[in-house]
Amino acid sequence: MTILIATLIIPLIGAFGVLFLNKDNRKLIEMFSLGTSIVAFLVSLGLYFSFNSNAEGFQFVTDVTWIPAIDAGFRVGLDGMSLLMVMLTTFMTPIALLSSINSINKRHKEYYFMFLMLQFGMLGVFISLDLFLFYIFWEIILIPMYFIIGIWGGKDRIYAAVKFFIYTIVGSLFMLVAIVWLGLHVGGDVLSLPTGFTSDYLLIKQHSAAIAPDVQNWLFIAFALSFLIKVPLFPLHTWLPDAHTMAPTPGSVILAGVLLKMGTYGLIRFNLELFPVSSIDWAGTISFLAVVGIIYGALVALVQTDVKKIIAYSSVAHLGFVVLGIFAMNEMGIQGAIIQMVNHGLSTGALFICVGVIYERRHTREISEFGGLARVMPVYTIFFGIAMFASVGLPGLNGFIGEFLTLLGAFTSTVLDNIWYAIVATTGVIFAACYLLWMFGRIMFGALSNKENQGLSDLNKTEWAMLVPLLIFIVWLGVYPNTFMSKSETSTKQLVKEIEQVELDLNNGTINMEPKKN
Repeated sequence: MTILIATLIIPLIGAFGVLFLNKDNRKLIEMFSLGTSIVAFLVSLGLYFSFNSNAEGFQFVTDVTWIPAIDAGFRVGLDGMSLLMVMLTTFMTPIALLSSINSINKRHKEYYFMFLMLQFGMLGVFISLDLFLFYIFWEIILIPMYFIIGIWGGKDRIYAAVKFFIYTIVGSLFMLVAIVWLGLHVGGDVLSLPTGFTSDYLLIKQHSAAIAPDVQNWLFIAFALSFLIKVPLFPLHTWLPDAHTMAPTPGSVILAGVLLKMGTYGLIRFNLELFPVSSIDWAGTISFLAVVGIIYGALVALVQTDVKKIIAYSSVAHLGFVVLGIFAMNEMGIQGAIIQMVNHGLSTGALFICVGVIYERRHTREISEFGGLARVMPVYTIFFGIAMFASVGLPGLNGFIGEFLTLLGAFTSTVLDNIWYAIVATTGVIFAACYLLWMFGRIMFGALSNKENQGLSDLNKTEWAMLVPLLIFIVWLGVYPNTFMSKSETSTKQLVKEIEQVELDLNNGTINMEPKKN
């Protein structure tokens, strides 16, 4: 068994292991689940240290025939980008499970089963090299996340869970149609395989350039709808604030930390790599929506009174930077987008944990209920402040390098060929400072506005254990981001090289963008 398969299977084994535990033994269920996630993280470290940053293509590849009738296989592997997403998943899951100890008070066996199944699905999405397998993992995550929000969430949890499910499943159906068309076209029309179908990603990628540009456009739209809903990009974002607000703290942590990255990952892995012609054609439109999302998310965050809603809308804005970097379609933009995926997961995950800390003490998230917490919770204030400044993009913390590279990529992009994308998006950084500093100041400083705040305790051992690892990496990535960026550099350069060749062919007229006439 390879390290990659072991990393994938451990959460699945742990999930079913939870089912055999006594439902009344809460402590055992919590420790078993947490231990499973920690083992998965430790095993995944083998991937990081064994990964050859200078090698092109996928590593740790396993290709086993699964359903011969449709040439579907258990095909998995890693490149630099998927390695970072796997590491982010295995790192964030134990932290989210730690936060569950304080925030989950019912049906523990079912909850921890769902959470470990969620980790299994997320890992599968990032390592799949088979479109059929990818779609199964993509759909698997819907079930546990639906129940995590719907059972353990806030008062409007059913509404939020159903909205999350409907948005995601509708987008997924478009992607399924595109997968079927691709499999029939490459497996039947192009290669004339005995099955007449294939879901082998590498095989499809090898022959995707032969697809007519007008057909590519429809395939691009089908995949993009699914991924842009998951990001989510304006105006497909409306499910996210509800899901974040109603989800329990661990659900918000894993949703912001990992799940949203499935959308941006998919845009690079499928839209850019399979349909570069259409990606260039649609880059301006999607980048415009990304910039609108940056400004919109920031302005709406400015008027929120619920701390969790502020952070939820900040995610809409911050993921807009990631999408802008992706469709800059140059090395700086895509590298900035990839590292910003990691950065956002760390800093926003830390912010949601900080919100959960005061919610567990006061059972309210209204800013007006707080004030002067720095006097009674000084350590908490420091941790919250570092996470907040990282989200603002303060130099020296992780948020700065990602936003800087995405903006620089957009500014110098020959595909976008318009500096106004970067200029307008930069105002989002200013707005972020406004709403986050306003929120922090109202909560932490001034008079102790409520007598209930006077007796609040500072961080306990579990909360220290959650926040310290996050803050270490927030600073580490801010000071020396190359620790992680070097892993994705080779695969990014290879992708950009392919895009530049397509762009050159378009400029030379080698590729005809006009639809074929019957």
